[in-house]
This record gives sequence, C-alpha cells and structure tokens, in this order.
Amino acid sequence: MSEAFENSSPESRPNLHLDTPRRSWFWPILFLLIIAGIGFGAYYLPSSGLLSVDDEATGALTYEVQREQLLVTVTDDGNVESASNIDVKCDVAGGGTILWIVEDGKRVTKGEEIIRIDTSAIEDQLNAQKIVYEKALATKIETQEAYEAAKLAVQEYAEGTFLQTLQQLEASIKIAQQNLTTAEDMLGYSKRMSRKGYVTSLQREADAYAVERAKLDLEVAETSKRVLVDFTKQKTIRELEAARDSAEARMRSEEAAFQLEKARLDRLQKQLANCVIKAPQNGMVVYANESDRRGGSQDTGIAEGTIVREGQTIVRIPDLAKMQVKVTIHESKIDRIRSGMPARIVIQDRTFAGHVTSIANQPEPTGWFSANVKEYATIASIDGTQEGLRPGLTAFVEIQVADIRDALTVPVSAVVEQRGKYFCWVKATLGPERRPLKLGHTNDKLIEVLDGVKEGDLVLRNPRAVVADARMYAEETPAEPGEEEASEEKEAEGQASPSDRPTSGGPTAGPPGGGPGGGAPRLDPFANDADKDGKLSKDEAPEQMKNYFDRIDKDGDGFITRAEMAASRAARERSQQGGGPPGGGGPSGSGGGPPRP
Repeated sequence: MSEAFENSSPESRPNLHLDTPRRSWFWPILFLLIIAGIGFGAYYLPSSGLLSVDDEATGALTYEVQREQLLVTVTDDGNVESASNIDVKCDVAGGGTILWIVEDGKRVTKGEEIIRIDTSAIEDQLNAQKIVYEKALATKIETQEAYEAAKLAVQEYAEGTFLQTLQQLEASIKIAQQNLTTAEDMLGYSKRMSRKGYVTSLQREADAYAVERAKLDLEVAETSKRVLVDFTKQKTIRELEAARDSAEARMRSEEAAFQLEKARLDRLQKQLANCVIKAPQNGMVVYANESDRRGGSQDTGIAEGTIVREGQTIVRIPDLAKMQVKVTIHESKIDRIRSGMPARIVIQDRTFAGHVTSIANQPEPTGWFSANVKEYATIASIDGTQEGLRPGLTAFVEIQVADIRDALTVPVSAVVEQRGKYFCWVKATLGPERRPLKLGHTNDKLIEVLDGVKEGDLVLRNPRAVVADARMYAEETPAEPGEEEASEEKEAEGQASPSDRPTSGGPTAGPPGGGPGGGAPRLDPFANDADKDGKLSKDEAPEQMKNYFDRIDKDGDGFITRAEMAASRAARERSQQGGGPPGGGGPSGSGGGPPRP
C-alpha cells in the first residue's frame, strides 16, 4: 500500500498538510467551549434563581431568594361579541310564522327589511275590527248630536220659552186689570143713572157682575204668572238639564267605546306593520339560535316557516365597530378580578390590548353534567382597530391581576402549609431551618414573600422529600387562615399542640400516627379521666378542651363520652372535606398553596 502511495502522482495524493492543522485546533476549541459552558452554568443558573443540586446524597434542591418582576395573570378562553348588540324581537301579539328572513351573516343597513311574518290572521281580525269601529263611530256621532240638542233645549227654555210665556201672562194681567177698571167705571155710571131713572136695575146688576168677572180674570192671570215663575220654570229646567246630563253620559260612554275600538284597530294596524321588521342599525344579521346550557339542547332554529313567540328574539344585529370579549372565569379566580384591570386578548393571529369592563354578580347557568362548576361572565373591551372581527370568534384572554416590579420571590414548591400557616426551609449550617412566611401574590410558579426570608437565602425547593419536619403534618387537614379557633378545637380533641411538634433538624420519632408521612400525633384526653368512668367532666378535661367543652357535649349532660368525641371529630372532618387551602389549591409538592391575593 505504501508503494502504491509513493508511486502515485502528486495530484492523486491526499492533502495531508491541510488536514493535519484542522485536527490540531478542532478538539482544543471544543474542549474550551465545554469548559466555558460548565463555568457559565455554574455562575449564571444559581444567580438566576434556578434550582441546583446541593447534596447528591439527599437530593436537596435549592433556590436563591431574589428580587424580580412578578407578573400575576388569570387566563381563559372566551368569545368575541359586540358591545352594542341590538336584539330584534317579535312584536306581533300571539306570535306568528316567519314567511321570509334575510340570510344569516348578511350585512345590512339601517331601515333595510330583514324579516317578514305571516299577516293573514291579522288581516282577518283587522277587517272585522273595522266594521266594529265604524259602528262605534256612528253611535258616537248620534250621542254627540243628542247631547248638543239636550243642551240647547235647556238654553232654549230658559232664554226663550219661559220669557215668552211670562210675557203672555203679564199681558193677560194687564188686560184683566184694564177690564176690571172698565167694569168698575161702568158699574159706577150705572148706579148714578139708576138713581136718576135712566138705567134699569137689571142693567146695573149686569155691570156689577162684569166687575166680579174682571176681578176673577185678574186673579187667574196673576196665579198663572206665579205658578210659571215659582214652579213651572224650575221643573222644566230640571227636566231639560236631566235629559242633557243623560245625553252627555251616553255620549261619554259611546266615546269610550269608540276609543276602545279605535285602539284595537290601531293595535291591529300596528301588528300588521310589525310583521315587516327592518334593521334598527347598521351591522350583521345573526340568527338567535340559543343553546340551552342547562340541558344541552337547542331551541328550534330560526328559519322560514318557524313559528316565533311574542317577545322572542329572532335575530341580533351587532355593531361590528364596537367589539368585546365575554369570558367565563372560574369561581376560584373571580375574586382576583377587578374592573379596569388590563387584559391581553389574542384572536386568531392578532393581539389586542383591552381592560375588564364588567364582572357578573351571579354565575352563568350550568347543565346537569357540570352543576358543581360555577363560572362568572367577565367582559373585556377590545382597544384599537377592530376590522375583521366577527361575533363568535374564540379569543384567548389574559387578565393582568398584578405586576410587581421588585418582588422577593420563592418557588411555589418551596412553601408548605401546616395548620393554616405557611413555612419554608432555609439551608443553614446546622441543617434546614424552618421559617414562617407571610405571603403575597402568586402566579402558580413563584410566590411573593412579604416576610420570613431575605434576599440571598437558599430555600429548599423539595422540602417534603428531604426534611422530615415538612412531612410530619402532610396528612393533617390544613386550617383556613384566620381559623385558629378551629385548629385549637382540633388540638383540644386530641391533636398534639404546635409545641409538641418536633423542631427543625430534631428527631422524627413520635406517638403512633405521627412521623414522616403520617398524621399529627394525637393525645388521649381520656387520660385525665380521674374516676375511670369513661366520661370526662369539665374539671377533668384538659385546659385546651374546656373552651370547646359545651360544643362537644351534644346532649348537654355535663360529660363528654368517647362517642361524642368521635362524632365531633367526624363532623369537623366532613366540613373540612369541602374546603381547601387558601388560593384555590396548593402549589405542586407543597401540600397547600399560598393565600390568594
């Protein structure tokens, strides 16, 4: 082979002087890059707060407490809808059948016809009502004329007939008076002539009779006048006024009947006009095919031939220039949301800014399969240009609850809840040291620490895995913050008090039920049963039990039996099964989360 290489031409030989330098610098450079990467990781990762393995034997992971920006958000999916959404409803009394409807999704302008409802039944009613209306109008006119005539009759008598009769009677009185005067003169003349013998006695008697008749005629005339003025006038006026008032009442009655029939006619004419529905604003027509969220069924779809009820929403016309997002927030997060909070909205491949405008006071209706899920409708506005957005599009909403620029943070997994309080374990010279914490906001990865640790402390990220004290109370049901009374009652029923817990780095042995992975050690209150009767009196009860003695003593006999003690524990455990740690769930591996902000 060497001979063949030596005998070969220079052009066919490999370029050994070029290949050798490549191998000479490639491996050193690769080695230097690996060393630099190791150095970079050793320097950068701890300073950035990322985990590091400090003890390979125990597997302890630490995190350096530092200050950094803590962004707390609530995210969920929602649907795009119009902020100015007008419901177009059926205003026809009794409903009707849709004869024609504009296609779903069509853009319309204000005043454009969009729906036509069957008018045959309304037209029949309208024609019948017109007949009734005309009859009522005729009756109304008759009663009006009768009233006017009756009113005129009163005026006619008072100002005409009565005065005419009165004048006639006064004329009769004057004539009677004149006749009486003439008769008396004739009688006097007859008497004088009779004494002279020129008039007979018979003539004188006739003249005397004429005087008496003239007196009677005068009395009759005066009596007729008095009857007319004192009685006939008042009676006639009252009769005429009664007829007038009766005619007026009939007129009002017929007027009311006419107005009623007119209102019915107007209503039918309006119903006829309502059968043609026009767009109240510019926008896009969306059929109101609502799904029944409670049962999952859907109402009869809107289409030609569909019978709609009075007041039923047929279509909606959203204003596409004003859009918003409706998102339903779970009850565990809704208390964190406030109006005005900024929001980031992602719709398809577009991102918008916005803010929370409203939060519902009542949860949304739920179906039988999700009856325990409570969600509250939250509306987020969409800022900026909204061209191309359509109702019904799916939107991803991220609501910014808090943005803390300089928060002292620890990982969620480093926090352990014990009896309603929160702790972490800090790496110390003599071993892990337990620290009580006062917590703030959390974003499910990091927790803001208000008090308990300082910047630069190394906290254990997996305390339950490496610290027995962190596992000691893992199975104990945590008490809600502020429920110290319930925790004390639990201790009074036999749970070891906090002072009985093993200290950090101390021994992990304890009474049965304690120890790593077990429940808290329990003390037997009946050890104080001095008379050994199986019951505890208030004097025999431990000090921590006396405050809750009456609560545990259900029958009120002044003694606590083992059965009453067991019943009290069971009741407390049942009430705690429905609850949970603050914040709606604990951090991973922590046995309970921090309090929700």
